[in-house]
Amino acid sequence: MATPSGDVFFSTISELSRRLRAREFSAVELTKAFCDRLERIGAAHHALAHSLRDTAIKKAKDVDAEIKRGRLRGLLQGIPYGAKDLYAVKGQPTEWGSRAFAGQVFKEDARVIEKLNSAGAILIGKLAMVELAGGVGYRTAGASSTGAAQNPWDRTRWAGGSSSGSGVAVAAGLTTFALGSETSGSILTPSAFCGVTGLRPTYGLVSRRGAMSLAWSLDKAGPMCRSVEDCAIVLHEIAGADADDPGSARKSFNYAPQFDRPLSEITIGYAPIDFERVAADARSAMTGALEAVKALGLKLKEVEIPDFPYGTLVTTVIGAEAASIFEDLIGSGKIDLLADSAQAASLKAAIDIPAIDYLKAQRVRSQIQQAFREMFTKVDLLLTPARMAPAPRIADGLAGGGGVSVPGGRGLGGIIPACNLAGLPALSLPCGFANGLPMAISLVARPFYENQMIAVGRAFQSKTDWHRRRPPLLEPA
Repeated sequence: MATPSGDVFFSTISELSRRLRAREFSAVELTKAFCDRLERIGAAHHALAHSLRDTAIKKAKDVDAEIKRGRLRGLLQGIPYGAKDLYAVKGQPTEWGSRAFAGQVFKEDARVIEKLNSAGAILIGKLAMVELAGGVGYRTAGASSTGAAQNPWDRTRWAGGSSSGSGVAVAAGLTTFALGSETSGSILTPSAFCGVTGLRPTYGLVSRRGAMSLAWSLDKAGPMCRSVEDCAIVLHEIAGADADDPGSARKSFNYAPQFDRPLSEITIGYAPIDFERVAADARSAMTGALEAVKALGLKLKEVEIPDFPYGTLVTTVIGAEAASIFEDLIGSGKIDLLADSAQAASLKAAIDIPAIDYLKAQRVRSQIQQAFREMFTKVDLLLTPARMAPAPRIADGLAGGGGVSVPGGRGLGGIIPACNLAGLPALSLPCGFANGLPMAISLVARPFYENQMIAVGRAFQSKTDWHRRRPPLLEPA
C-alpha cells in the first residue's frame, strides 16, 4: 500500500472513499497521515484544540477490518474529520474554546458525533473555536484559549469565527471535512475567509444534543467541506429527528441529485448593489462570480431584503438567551477568565436585558419569517456576497465589515442575521481571490430546500475551480 501524501489531503470524500475501498492505503495509514498533519500544521495555525490520535487509530483499525470483510457502510467510512470543540466527545476534553471550562469532560457523545461514528467516519481532533461560540460579542481574533486562528492563505490574517479551527482544517488539508456551528454567521464567515464550502442547514434539521448552546432558538450544526457535494454527503448522515433536542424539526435530509429541477426553471433573487458594495480589491472576483452564475442558465430577478432592524434583533435574542445559559458562569466570576474582556463585559450586561425587549424581538422575528415566506413565492433562492471583504488582519481587530459605501437601496445587506432569525439554510461557495485571499458568494433557500440549493451550488462548482485551490502556506515557520 502507498503512504498517503500530496493530493490525498485535498481529496473529496468520494475520491478518498474509492481509494480506501480499492485498498490503495488502509484507514489506519490514512488516519495516521492526517493526524500527523493536523498536529503539526493545525497546532501552528492555532486550529487544534485537542488531538484524538489514539481513539482515531483504534477506530481506523475497526474500519479496515470491516472493509476487509466487505462490510461497507457508505461514503464516510474511514474518512478522517474534525469537530469544533463545541461538540461533546465521550471521555475527551470539550472546553468550548475557553479557559473557564478547562478540563470539562462529558460522558456521552454529541448526537452528530454518534451519527458520524455509526457511518464509519473517523474523528481525529477537536478543532479550535472562538470561546463560547462568540458569546454576545467579541472584539479580537484572539478571543479563544488557543489564540487567534491563523488563515492558511496568509498567517497574518484571521480564519474567521466562531468555527475558526474548522475553516483552517479543511482549507489546509488537515481533515477531509469538519463540523462547525452557526448562531449568526459562524459557518459562513470562516468558510468564506478560508476558501472552503460551508453549509448552514435549516434550523432544527440537525440535532444539537451534546453541543454547547449559545442561543437555543438560533443555534445550528453543519458541515464545512471541500465541495458542495461533500457537504451534501455529510448532511445526509447528520440530519434527522431527535426527541432529545427540543428544537428538532423532526425532518431528515436525503441527498437526491437525480431529482434536481432543471436550472432553467430556477429563479434566483439578487441585488446588483450588493456586488458594488464589496471592497474594491474584491470587486473583480464578485463580478466574475455573478457572471458565472448567470451563465448557468438560471433566471435572475432583482430583489431587496425586507426592512427590519436585523442586527439589533439578533443581538437581543442572542444576548438574552446566552445570559440565561451562562448565568452560573457570570455569577461565579469565572466569566473574567474569558480572553476577550469586551466579550465578558457584554455577557455581564446581557443579564439585564429586559424580558419585554426579548419578547418584542421574538414577535418581530415572526414577522421576518413571514416576510421571507412571501419573498420565496417570487424566487427560489437568494444570491449575495458571503462577506464584503477578505479576511482581516489579526492585528487590526474585528471592527467593521470591510465593504464600501455606495448610494442606493438596501439590497440584501444584513442577510446573515436576517436569515439566521428566519432559520433559513445557506451555502458559502468560494468564488475567487482579492490580493491572494479567498472570497465567496452565498446562496440562501427557504426552509428545508437544501437539495435545491445544493443543486445550484454543485452546478456552480462544476463550472469553476475555486473550491479546488490550495493555500500556499501550509507548513509552520
